[in-house]
Amino acid sequence: MTPHRPRLLYKILGAAEWQGFRVAGLFDGSEVDRRDGFIHFSYADQLAETARKHFSGRLDLVLLAVDPAPLGAALRDEVSRGGALFPHLYAPLPLAAVLWDKPIPLDPVGRPVLPSLDAPD
Repeated sequence: MTPHRPRLLYKILGAAEWQGFRVAGLFDGSEVDRRDGFIHFSYADQLAETARKHFSGRLDLVLLAVDPAPLGAALRDEVSRGGALFPHLYAPLPLAAVLWDKPIPLDPVGRPVLPSLDAPD
C-alpha cells in the first residue's frame, strides 16, 4: 500500500520577491498576503485561474512548488473563490519547503503561460 502523499501547493511570485525570499530564507508574504493575514496558495487544479485572475500582464513571474508537510497546523484549507477550498498559511513560508521554481512567461496578449508542474530534471 502506498502512503498518502499530500498535494503540492503552488505560489506565484514576482522575480524580485523570489530573490528576496531566497536571500532571507523566509517569506512573510506578498503585499496582498500581508493585507489578508495569510499567504495564499493554490492547488494544481486552481492554478490556471489564479494566474489568469491575479497575474495577467505581470512580467517576471516565478512559480514555486511547495511541500505542505513541513508547514504543519499553520496551513489551513479555507473556503474562497466560488466556494472552493484554497490553502492558506498563517506563518512565514520557510525556503526549505520550496521544492522547485520555474519562470512563467506571458502569451502575446499578456496571460501567464504555466510551465509543466512536473519536477525539473
